[in-house]
Amino acid sequence: MAVDYLVIVVYLAGMLAMGWWGMRRARSKSEFLVAGRRLGPAMYSGTMAAIVLGGASTIGGVGLGYQYGLSGAWMVFTIGLGLLALSVFFSARIARLKVYTVSEMLDLRYGGGRAGVISGVVMWAYTLMLAVTSTIAYATIFDVLFDINRTLAIVLGGSIVVAYSTLGGMWSITLTDMVQFVVKTIGVLLLLLPIAVVKAGGFAAMKAELPTGYFDPLGIGGETIFTYVLIYTFGMLIGQDIWQRVFTARSDRTAKWGGTVAGTYCLAYALAGAVIGTAAKVLYPKLGSADDAFATIVKEELPVGVRGLVLAAALAAVMSTSSGALIACATVANNDIWSRLRGLAKAPSDDHDEVRGNRAFILLMGIAVIGTAIAIDDVVQALTVAYNLLVGGLLVPILGGLVWRRGTVYGALASVVVGGLAVIVLMATHGILANEPVYYGLLASLAAYLAVSLATPATDAAVLAAWRERLAGRSPELPSERVAAPQ
Repeated sequence: MAVDYLVIVVYLAGMLAMGWWGMRRARSKSEFLVAGRRLGPAMYSGTMAAIVLGGASTIGGVGLGYQYGLSGAWMVFTIGLGLLALSVFFSARIARLKVYTVSEMLDLRYGGGRAGVISGVVMWAYTLMLAVTSTIAYATIFDVLFDINRTLAIVLGGSIVVAYSTLGGMWSITLTDMVQFVVKTIGVLLLLLPIAVVKAGGFAAMKAELPTGYFDPLGIGGETIFTYVLIYTFGMLIGQDIWQRVFTARSDRTAKWGGTVAGTYCLAYALAGAVIGTAAKVLYPKLGSADDAFATIVKEELPVGVRGLVLAAALAAVMSTSSGALIACATVANNDIWSRLRGLAKAPSDDHDEVRGNRAFILLMGIAVIGTAIAIDDVVQALTVAYNLLVGGLLVPILGGLVWRRGTVYGALASVVVGGLAVIVLMATHGILANEPVYYGLLASLAAYLAVSLATPATDAAVLAAWRERLAGRSPELPSERVAAPQ
């Protein structure tokens, strides 16, 4: 294992070095939060794929393959479908808005700032829980690597992510995500996938060994697939962590086509995870937990060195999602909640102060994430709460604002409040993992949005005119934007 340890240590040291290098570039709010809006197609595609394919997609995706076979790909597959839908239909308009948060988009669309405050609280809760679930996953990986206890593993992994994210903001996260994308591609797709299939005897032996249901594309169940679409596909359309990456694109064309490449990559990653899990079922049919499949096949079947690289790939998957969720959480907390509570104008002050303030919030939110991750043990429940709140409370007013001119600020407020409360009540009465909270929460949100919007005066014409100018990309640059040549 000495070689494997060396691979992991070098990888972690590299992440910190990237953070230090990124700190030298992040000298304005724009550079710190959205990498100066300068990412080209290659970097944009890699970083977008890295953030959406986290520990749940890697370790959890293999676990679903172990439990259900090829149909276990559906969870990650719906993530890819959501990213494709976002890229093809919405990303160009989102990129042209030149904002930093989803709540700022709601303020521009509906006017008045009222919708943005409540949506900021909901989005903050979502990004916090998303960061927590990613941080919890460090316990599994570091237990396999170093046999250390859960709390120490969370503190170790979380501290590294908080360090490089705090140092350089989105520039550091972008650079580390590119490394993580390459490591995941080599470790999971090019090494673990073919080795797992060969060790299991090939596809013919796998089919002979396992029940036919393992090779049924719909074996996981139609209701489960539908729920995945509601939670993950729609969740990809509106999450602050995803939108903040869209804001990094240097053009709307980059956002559209770069995101399409990343979404397609996610579809391939989904199938790879399911196949690896199916192979693990052949090799180790009686594991205590399906989520142990990834660690077991890596530990038992891969040669020295390769094993270290694949474990680094799993670590990369967790770190990319964790860092993306962390900067999103801090951005919302500082720009959408704290600034409003202090009564600050949205026009930024000195760039240095803006960077320092956002850096402080990343550090603060990082400490909160590590503490919460230590206190919470159930990753699935935490992730479900996050996505239920996001989809049930924010999907309708966000997409409604993009596609329906008649939507009003009162309709948006009613949609967020009614949908969010419905989700919370139904999770309390039916259980956190039940399907009803997101089903009925989404329906309640839609009904409230339509009814209240139609019953209240239309949005002011001047607000809509300014909104259309933004969508068309004809508005002037924000005061905080530094004009720099694309690279």
